[in-house]
Amino acid sequence: MTILQVILNVAVLLVFVGILYTMNKKHVKFSNRVFAGLGFGIALGLALQLIYGIDSEVLAESMPWYNIIGTGYVKLLQMIAMPLVFISILIAFTKMTIGKNFGKMAALILAILIGTTAISAAVGIFSATVFDLDATEIMQGDAEAARGEYIEEKTTGLAAPNLPTQIIELFPANPFLDLTGARSTSTIAVVIFAAFLGFSYLRIARKDETTAATIKKGLDAIYALIMGVVTIVLRLTPYGILAIMARTVATSDFGAIYNLGKFVLASYVALIIVFAIHLLIITLSGLNPITYVKKAAETLLFAFTSRSSAGTLPLNIKTQTGRLGVPDGIANFSASFGISIGQNGCAGVYPAMLAIMIAPTVGINPLDPVFIITVIAVVAISSFGVAGVGGGATFAAILVLSALDLPVALAGILISVEPLIDMGRTALNVSGSMTAGVATARVTKELDTKVYNNQSAGAHVSDL
Repeated sequence: MTILQVILNVAVLLVFVGILYTMNKKHVKFSNRVFAGLGFGIALGLALQLIYGIDSEVLAESMPWYNIIGTGYVKLLQMIAMPLVFISILIAFTKMTIGKNFGKMAALILAILIGTTAISAAVGIFSATVFDLDATEIMQGDAEAARGEYIEEKTTGLAAPNLPTQIIELFPANPFLDLTGARSTSTIAVVIFAAFLGFSYLRIARKDETTAATIKKGLDAIYALIMGVVTIVLRLTPYGILAIMARTVATSDFGAIYNLGKFVLASYVALIIVFAIHLLIITLSGLNPITYVKKAAETLLFAFTSRSSAGTLPLNIKTQTGRLGVPDGIANFSASFGISIGQNGCAGVYPAMLAIMIAPTVGINPLDPVFIITVIAVVAISSFGVAGVGGGATFAAILVLSALDLPVALAGILISVEPLIDMGRTALNVSGSMTAGVATARVTKELDTKVYNNQSAGAHVSDL
């Protein structure tokens, strides 16, 4: 009977896949198909849990089949992430105007990314304080305890013993190893390696235009090839979201989610406040924030549902250049840097909130000004090299909590609500990188304001 039930569950999933495929054939907008996949996944997950129960053997045997689509989709995003970061940084150099603006552009992007992460940490601390979050009050189940033990074990080798060592770990001693994503800091290492190659290209361009043109032609061809792969993978998003949400909802402990409801609410309050700060930056740049929201909405929705900053990279770049009027070079830099440096949600709000929650468990006053300043500083510094695909927030939390000498195992209590919060965090990460691109282009006077203000400018995500 169990086998038949598993077959039935898989068949129902395939029916929904068929519906999404039919919607694609009928040219339904991409964002609508993603929303449909999200809705179908939630409905299917709820039905499975209500029928079988969270501890059901049928559910346990059905989920691996769902993972073929859901986890398979995530692995494809991971597959394209590193090549895309590498080639996007290189392409950014080939599309930059060689001159004084280069240093100013890079400095502004990094300043906005890191600065907004520090602000995000402060907002996270504020929200955790207002909601009176305290890890000692939260019940731990078996799954959470096991996750805590795993995180504690994972800490070994991840947390650098001191800041200088942590900085040294960012450098690519073996760039080919880092291109495989073998290290926790591989993403930033690849960015650094690509930047060195980019500077080498600029030197060649000054001395030998013919050779530079040949290099640029080759890089453009590779970029086109990789973007073709990216487009294929992104078209699978509605199906991936369907399977991921079905599995997440079906296996979620709603009792634990209810107990952690205050943390979820506090997290989203903090995320919304930081998003409002992004809009304030856009406004202070002399631009209409409502226009930004309208044009960035589809990309932010994709980030929200896919939970992958790296997977959103091509849409991020396309939206900045095609819809917001940001030059290619600035868009490539801000988008690529944004998935490894200064992620406002995963590396800013989240670890800061955890630090404030966990501090009382070891006798530290979370409202101590020195402790608060230390948390903000550590969060800003630790925001370098946070991976943009799955697990980035956990890695950031491990670094921050370890640096503050706080017990990292307690982060395991949040396992039940991780997917729910991670959606909002990822959207905020992407918004942060887009804000950095738009604001930098505006300050350097390279923003095409006609494109920015043109409501019909640029391709939509639905063109995928």
